[in-house]
Amino acid sequence: MTAPARRPWRSLWKKLLVFLTVFGPATITAMADNDAGGVATYSVAGATLGYPILFALLWITLLLGLTQEMGMRLTLITRKGLADLIRERFGVRAALFIFGVLLIANVGTLITELTAIETTCQMLRLPLAPLVVVAVVAFSFVFIVRGNYKLTQGLMLLTSLFYVVYIVSAVRANPDWGLALRNVFYPQGVAVTPQYLRDYLVIGLGVLGTTITPWGQFFISSFAYDKKIEQGKIGYAQLETYWGAFLTDFFSFFMIVATAATLFTHQIPLVSGEQAALAIKPFAGELAGTLFAVGILNAGFMGLVIVSLSTAYAFAEFFGVAGSLNDSFKQSRTFYIIYAVQLALALTLTLVVPVSLFQVALVTQIINALGLPFVFYYLIRLTSDRALMGRHANSRLQTYVAVACTLLIVVAAVFTVAAALS
Repeated sequence: MTAPARRPWRSLWKKLLVFLTVFGPATITAMADNDAGGVATYSVAGATLGYPILFALLWITLLLGLTQEMGMRLTLITRKGLADLIRERFGVRAALFIFGVLLIANVGTLITELTAIETTCQMLRLPLAPLVVVAVVAFSFVFIVRGNYKLTQGLMLLTSLFYVVYIVSAVRANPDWGLALRNVFYPQGVAVTPQYLRDYLVIGLGVLGTTITPWGQFFISSFAYDKKIEQGKIGYAQLETYWGAFLTDFFSFFMIVATAATLFTHQIPLVSGEQAALAIKPFAGELAGTLFAVGILNAGFMGLVIVSLSTAYAFAEFFGVAGSLNDSFKQSRTFYIIYAVQLALALTLTLVVPVSLFQVALVTQIINALGLPFVFYYLIRLTSDRALMGRHANSRLQTYVAVACTLLIVVAAVFTVAAALS
């Protein structure tokens, strides 16, 4: 190969290496949306609505990429996290309100993760399931306190690989792949009734709510800031936000296909992700059901770490204290204490108080639904501020699209709350 012919390959290889230096924050944030609660929501969606819900998933993926790109761009340009900027630009009251909503919702999410882990351990007939939950929490704490940013990012990326179990479950369910793929672009193949349309609207909004969350917006901002990505690499970081959005819903696609091909086809009702692991076994086999359950355990662990970190990061930024995974416990004492306290609180409520997983998930979804529009209000205001963002501020088109998406989320929040309370 001649020298001129090698240059394009060298340039491509160089760009790939640069991309790998910024890779991590956006992908991990997006993948963590597929936590235990997310798996349950996608499973119920596939079992209740069949393949047509995949059409909504396509647009939710685009919306996720758009919103996370804004948070990434904001942090790389300002060199500050979203929570830090809200406190500086909008005052302490706004910071207290947003953090209060985030804390309550995140603790509820942690309880959901831990309850799902315990239930799934029982389904897999693992001995002493409550002790397994305690061990997972203890490992999460020691791993974060004794580790660093690089170790945390590496483990979370490794954890993301385990989502391939849903691909195996879907393949073993022997779905109609042609019908599934066609539904990504146009919903079809089901009898459309008033009840089906109502379920599609309500559950579709639930899928939106579990994919785009308040904690996700704060985490991507804080985690990217902690990585210290250079401003000159913003293009690569923006590319990763869309890659992360695609990847998370790529796996969500297979979760939906696995339950649509088995439970929806045989009209078997479903109310939880754990139940899905048992229900698909008669149709897809023992291995498919077991892998589905293992996937829930993996998702619960990832959600446990990331959601806890999002609270700790937000507290550090909202209240101006040190908070970095590269700091020792002594250097970022408050950051690590907040991380530990919420884990201990969630663990206590899970093991001691007879809480209902459904009720906790319901309340958490309502709080998230109510809090998300406020988070996006501040995010849009900040990314549209030319004095703050310079030439990287939202264009007029970007602002219009962001506002339209926010209004869509507000409508989704209203319908989600109404459906949950009805």
